[in-house]
Amino acid sequence: MAEKTGWEGPERGRLPSRVEAAIRDQEAQNEILIGWVQLTVVSIWSVLYTLSPKTFAETARFEPIPWVLSAYFAFTILRLALSYRRMLPPWFLALSVIGDIVLLMVTIWSFHLQYEQPASFYLKAPTVLYVFIFIALRSFRLEVGYVLLAGIGSALGWLALVAYAMIVDPSDPMITRDYVDYLTSNAILIGAEFDKVISILMVTAILAVAIHRGRRLLVRAVSEGTAARDLSRFFAPEVARKITAAEAELSAGSGEHREATILYVDIRGFTALSARLEPQQVIRILAAYQALVGPLLRRHHGSIDKFLGDGVLATFGAAEPDVAHAANALRAIRELLAATRDWTPDPDLLAPGALRICMAAASGRIVFGAVGDGERLEYTVIGDAVNRAAKLEKHTKELGVRALCDGATRALATAAPDLPVLAEIGERPVEGAEGMIEIYEIRED
Repeated sequence: MAEKTGWEGPERGRLPSRVEAAIRDQEAQNEILIGWVQLTVVSIWSVLYTLSPKTFAETARFEPIPWVLSAYFAFTILRLALSYRRMLPPWFLALSVIGDIVLLMVTIWSFHLQYEQPASFYLKAPTVLYVFIFIALRSFRLEVGYVLLAGIGSALGWLALVAYAMIVDPSDPMITRDYVDYLTSNAILIGAEFDKVISILMVTAILAVAIHRGRRLLVRAVSEGTAARDLSRFFAPEVARKITAAEAELSAGSGEHREATILYVDIRGFTALSARLEPQQVIRILAAYQALVGPLLRRHHGSIDKFLGDGVLATFGAAEPDVAHAANALRAIRELLAATRDWTPDPDLLAPGALRICMAAASGRIVFGAVGDGERLEYTVIGDAVNRAAKLEKHTKELGVRALCDGATRALATAAPDLPVLAEIGERPVEGAEGMIEIYEIRED
């Protein structure tokens, strides 16, 4: 049986299911923490009781504390095991709260038997302060209902102990109005007992308000955290961090200059190939291709700007400044060449090497920023290097090579170690690009 949440706030029902699942996961972790704290408390009490000298007189009727501690220990172990299995329904959680209060009140009640004193004797016990521990313990859940149950239950439990002390001996209720007499004897001062009850209720109310406000923050934080994780799936992680960490609302037109390297990766002839394949086969090939390219680019500090069908536009040093952007791009190209040389997503569908994957890189000053309208924004790169990389990638077909870069990329990466072999082709006109471009073929080692 899956865990359900009790005392659900008004924010529930308006959240996406994945956000609710994240909140439930956090609550489940908190319940495990509560279980361990309870187990620690009852273990400490058990050890202290075992090691401390026993004060029960030989004529005492019975010793309730060992029985209470044993029962509560067993209940706590059960609760902890269920919390790990996420099998804690609301009624069991409420029963756990009540169990805490009953344990404490029975322990306090037993003091007058243990010391053979009038029942009012236990009203002076400082053990009542443990109610604040049990109330505060429920704040881990971040649900007001359980805190209120603990606080109100504690107040009612203490009132029951006061009432018992007053009526257990009808001939002598032991009530006094003398504060000194109250402090120096077993007399009962009604005002003092009400002070304790009011303190319990006030602490409960303060915690309830704080939890109500804290739960709203939790829902917002989980929602924003989930949104941030979703963003990182639709954007490069660097771009997602830039969006979520922005101090002001992002708008179209905001941009920054960057020195960066732009990389285009493309499957040669994929349009013609896709025309003779089933739609599911086309998508399966693209998914396998993107799953291969994406992690490899990120490993070399590249960011995927966008998927363009069978093409990939990646940037190095655009989303986040990187002085080694050109060298990182060249290293990524070398690994891409090796990984895609004989790669095929489906040997039964395509022979090894049937997909010819080509790529090209160009470096220079670009603009990295947000474009779009008020309803939809997109981070992108704009500049001559973007255009040169696209045109160079198309030029690989004319030259019969798989990877090219311009002279600017080579010049920026010259002093870097562990670079691929760059074979000079020379200055050439490239269709769609202005002027002559210094071109180098990038080869596998």
